[in-house]
Amino acid sequence: MRLKITFESESPIKIPIHYNYYVQSFIYRNLDRVLAQNLHDEGIPLGKRRYRFFTFSRLFSQKRKKNGTSWIFSPPLELYLSARDINLLESFATHLIKQHNVKLAKATLFINSIEVIKPPEYAKELIVRALSPITVYSTLLTPEGRKKTYYYNPFEKEFEELLRDNLRRKFKAIYSIPPDEEDDIFKIEPLRVSARNEAIIKYKGTVIKGWTGIYKLKISEKYFDIAYNTGLGSKNSQGFGMVEVVRERKDGEGR
Repeated sequence: MRLKITFESESPIKIPIHYNYYVQSFIYRNLDRVLAQNLHDEGIPLGKRRYRFFTFSRLFSQKRKKNGTSWIFSPPLELYLSARDINLLESFATHLIKQHNVKLAKATLFINSIEVIKPPEYAKELIVRALSPITVYSTLLTPEGRKKTYYYNPFEKEFEELLRDNLRRKFKAIYSIPPDEEDDIFKIEPLRVSARNEAIIKYKGTVIKGWTGIYKLKISEKYFDIAYNTGLGSKNSQGFGMVEVVRERKDGEGR
């Protein structure tokens, strides 16, 4: 399930350029306290990993410009939030509705509207746009024995492989069993992706690299449900991997 929240302001909206942590904190602050604590501290465990199973988009407005270490957005400002648990979205919407105004970073905003987005119809092949950067990575050892994080780009074969592995783990965390052959279908192909789609984001002092752009997916229905509601790839609850369906792929397209 997905919400679209539209914020208004009486003046241009100033938000730090690296705003993922501020948006994530804003979401947690506007949830029921017990729900927020359980989500933050526990999540859904699988081995050493814990999944929060929500994701959010970048901030959107018709116009923005850089000003030092901040973005200046022209209102209105839009944010999308997706989650598998409808209780999370209901709690978030209820808290926002009750408030006259809200704080995002240091900006004072007013809630213009909260819209429930109808989920797209499933098709085995889909064209999607990344509403927040998709990120996958490996932790490598340097010759000196130090750990180094390597982020893959959409043109490396590991990008698809790690996205599939991520979906497999999420599937097992949700359904308590690994996916069978029918469910384990995933391929991704960059359609409109260039160097300008690389996003370099700082989250609590850590540099994270990801990619926006438009992609073709061949995907099973259960994998698509996971990808759409919780995000593709890693670090979804930090604001990575949200996708929207642009359109279904027509027969013969791209041949």
